[in-house]
Amino acid sequence: MPELPMNQALLTAAVRRFAQYTRVDEIWRDYLSATGDRPDLAEPAHRKALLRWLNAAGCRIRYPKPGEPDPFDEGLAAWWRSRGADLPRRALAELTDDDVDVLGDCFTELAAAPAALSPATGRVRALGPTAAAKALHALRPHTLMPWDEAIAAHLHGARDGAAYAAHQRLGRDWAARLLSEARLGIRVEDALTFAETLGRPSRPLPKMLDDYCYLAITVGANSTSP
Repeated sequence: MPELPMNQALLTAAVRRFAQYTRVDEIWRDYLSATGDRPDLAEPAHRKALLRWLNAAGCRIRYPKPGEPDPFDEGLAAWWRSRGADLPRRALAELTDDDVDVLGDCFTELAAAPAALSPATGRVRALGPTAAAKALHALRPHTLMPWDEAIAAHLHGARDGAAYAAHQRLGRDWAARLLSEARLGIRVEDALTFAETLGRPSRPLPKMLDDYCYLAITVGANSTSP
């Protein structure tokens, strides 16, 4: 699959340009406020906050009308009971191969979870791979790198569990290399120090890497050249 160059100059240019998307920061702050910066999908309010954030981020998951079933809430709660404990809290650069293998399975199950009822057909559609990747990032922002359809297709040629695992391995390698070049460790605290040097204090490194991918792939190649 095609490779994407990664270095500090490219990332710095990308995150500075992405800072112009102020709405992204606004909806993220709302989500963090609603979840107390520690999301727990056993809490109904946190499931609702995640749905609001996903929709604000462009996922277009239909809200149920009064009296209708709520597939998203029920499906997410069931997935969390089954898989929530499997999500690591370590930094992206600290992920192990075992972590990544498990995350591929977590992603596959979440992408297949029910999300919304179609009034026209009466069928329930699944959450899908883009929303699942965004949701996992929202649950572990310092650990997991999201994607969109264009990023997944360009870098991995697929959006299944194996491709998601490959995306996390790629992010892990990028993060470790960048932090090493900056003479920092690989913990969350080190990644936050690195974010400060890029002028984006408190921004999770997985999201900054996604900012770069979004501009380089989704918006257009060469858009992040310094």
